[in-house]
Amino acid sequence: MAERAEELDIAIIGAGFSGLYAVHKFREKYKIVCFEAGDGVGGTWYWNRYPGARVDIESVEYSYSFDEELQQEWKWPEYFSAQPDLERYANHVADRFDLRKDIRLSNAVKSLRFDADTNRWHVHSENGDHVICKYIIAATGALSAPNMPDWPGRDAYTGEIYHTTQWPDEPLDLKDKRVGIIGTGSTSIQAAPILAERSKHLTVFQRTPAFSMPSGNRPLDEEHEREWKENYSERRAQILNTYGVSLIEYPTKAAGECTPEEQTAILEAGWASKSAFQLMVAFTDVMTNRNANDVVSEFARGKIRDIVDDPETAEKLCPKDYPIGAKRLCIDNGYYEMYNRDNVSLVDVKDAPITAFTETGLKTTDASHDLDVIVTATGFDALTGALNRIDIQGANGINLRDKWRDGPTTAYGFMVAGFPNLFMIHGPLSPGALAQMITSGEWQVDFVAGVIGDLENDGYARIDTTEAAEQSWAAEVNGAASHTVYDLADSWYNGKNIDGKKGGFMIYVGGFPRYRALCEGAVKNDYEGFLRS
Repeated sequence: MAERAEELDIAIIGAGFSGLYAVHKFREKYKIVCFEAGDGVGGTWYWNRYPGARVDIESVEYSYSFDEELQQEWKWPEYFSAQPDLERYANHVADRFDLRKDIRLSNAVKSLRFDADTNRWHVHSENGDHVICKYIIAATGALSAPNMPDWPGRDAYTGEIYHTTQWPDEPLDLKDKRVGIIGTGSTSIQAAPILAERSKHLTVFQRTPAFSMPSGNRPLDEEHEREWKENYSERRAQILNTYGVSLIEYPTKAAGECTPEEQTAILEAGWASKSAFQLMVAFTDVMTNRNANDVVSEFARGKIRDIVDDPETAEKLCPKDYPIGAKRLCIDNGYYEMYNRDNVSLVDVKDAPITAFTETGLKTTDASHDLDVIVTATGFDALTGALNRIDIQGANGINLRDKWRDGPTTAYGFMVAGFPNLFMIHGPLSPGALAQMITSGEWQVDFVAGVIGDLENDGYARIDTTEAAEQSWAAEVNGAASHTVYDLADSWYNGKNIDGKKGGFMIYVGGFPRYRALCEGAVKNDYEGFLRS
């Protein structure tokens, strides 16, 4: 006889930073459960344990604001926290607020099905759980579905293969190993310098070069920490009113308003600023004017040429096919300097692509490379990937994968037409990773909590959005992107990093203050664009 289903109010999917806060927020009023695929909490900072993994937002900002005592008691050792410290912080929060009792670890959600007759979601997990609930909070993460290379011959390879999201807990002994790392995005740029130090030889397989700038990471200054803690309330309010939910120094002049000498001085200051994304905001029009962007891009290329001794290698490392910032600007600790080591080689696989694994390594169209260890830093099926890996059936029986076959559609990034009472945090067409994720995630959870509170108070059983509202939001998203250089690159921002995935800009780049105002405005205008029943 089948086990009786559990009847709850809310099921939360994911115990990353947004999911943990959702557990804390919703269990005050509702019966909840949280399903997590991993055997620990922390999301991104649980899975990504590769060498060098660290955040590119200042630790004092990249942290929870919902509890003042937590803000005051926690001490960050560095300006830009490393993965172990971020995972430690997530575990501290889970323990301090006793969140684990509502989290089921190592228990991924397998399917969701909406019953239109009862207005309830049926949730089935990998471990056999069956939960019936009114609301789903999908805190599945923007970058949580790894993209694995599908070249033939993988089973024939006799060495070791590691994806950066599945790094072993025990340190790898690489001192006598020939290591290959595939990819030159943010993950590889963080990991490669450390792998070079630890291995006999490192070969970097690059398809598309990346722009990167020095992180400026250092131990957190006590005075800086004290000053932040004294002004946390004011700072958090300021952060929510900035474009990217971060207190970087925003410019006052366009590039064309500066002389070449002034441009150079501003760019040198940005490069040396020890603030992760200062180059992207060197001028007011870096991301909206191609000529201004070209000034910054060429400055960054000049830095690469200055750092890398071999001119041929330097040119291969210089991005020339897309504007700076159109792919996520990377932050590094000695990435370009690494190529001056005798035990590091760069293989350009754009002109000579990788075709297969071999018994001893990798084969490109023009060479074979013998490798003892292969590291795949091949990125993520971003924004839609995690949800598309769950079988989700909406009110009319349509599957979310089919609904999104030609690209994701949402209203404000948090609801999909035909999938009532399903709320996404950092969903497709939200500001996503272009807004500081913990603070903007807290805001989104609070916003959804307000929507659910209104539904409960007003006696509604369900809320849905409309295809017209999705189209209206798509026009807003595309309109905001059309004034920028963001879509001038194949990246996870538009899904073009995944073979076969339909392109389409998937992040709202109109700035967080406008995003927040539009979401709040829809609610205040009697839930414009939504259907309640």
